Amino acid sequence: MRRILLTVEYDGTNYAGWQRQINGLAVQQVLEEALQKATKERIVVTGASRTDAGVHALGQAVHFDTNSAIPPEKYPFVLNTMLPRDVRVHTGREVAEGFHARFMTCGKRYTYRIVNSRHASALRRNTHVHVPLPLDLLPMQEAAAQLLGTHDFAAFQAAGGTAKTTVRTITKAELTRAGDEITLTVEGDAFLYNMVRIIAGTLIEVGLHRRTVNAFTEAYTTLDRLSLGVTAPAHGLELTEVRYPDEAFQMPQAVKWHED
Repeated sequence: MRRILLTVEYDGTNYAGWQRQINGLAVQQVLEEALQKATKERIVVTGASRTDAGVHALGQAVHFDTNSAIPPEKYPFVLNTMLPRDVRVHTGREVAEGFHARFMTCGKRYTYRIVNSRHASALRRNTHVHVPLPLDLLPMQEAAAQLLGTHDFAAFQAAGGTAKTTVRTITKAELTRAGDEITLTVEGDAFLYNMVRIIAGTLIEVGLHRRTVNAFTEAYTTLDRLSLGVTAPAHGLELTEVRYPDEAFQMPQAVKWHED
């Protein structure tokens, strides 16, 4: 029995999220069905992040166990002939038996994309959120800077979150504009349920001058979800990268580093 780690990209538009469920088609189900065809085994995969319906991924990390003789680096070639065009596997490698794609992460990077123009974009409708009113980037950037560091992000969690602690460390919170497109990049050790979408929704309100630049600072004090803006739509969000410490590929037993 070997444990394999895959890097998976997907367009979440047509899926009910990452996690397999009874009321809709999930990315996990599609990937497991392809793996079962390839290995002739019943495969269960574990993802690093349980992305919601409509959320995309460029670098989702997934592990599974198999007795198959398929070389790890060949899984992308095998699986991409079986997967739908909106799901692609990019890398495959063998990892230690105790490796865990979710519990051993040491950081993630998310990207949120906005089209800020009077009229919506046809080509970017599934990957960017449309904001028709002008956004003032400078106060948005000033507010985003307040995210950096270690804080109690209790106010940044949607109902249904199950994290045991709401303290997180954000190492990057950057907003850039190119033409009519505004891109938010957030990096941290771990994220709460809907945390990035709440950040994006709040920043949009700041950019519209509907909320002050100190919104995040105030939320650290109140710990109240109502201190922040609405949860931004799912389709603007992308899980861009999942990171692991070097030790994760050497440990014989899984260690729970973070849980989100």
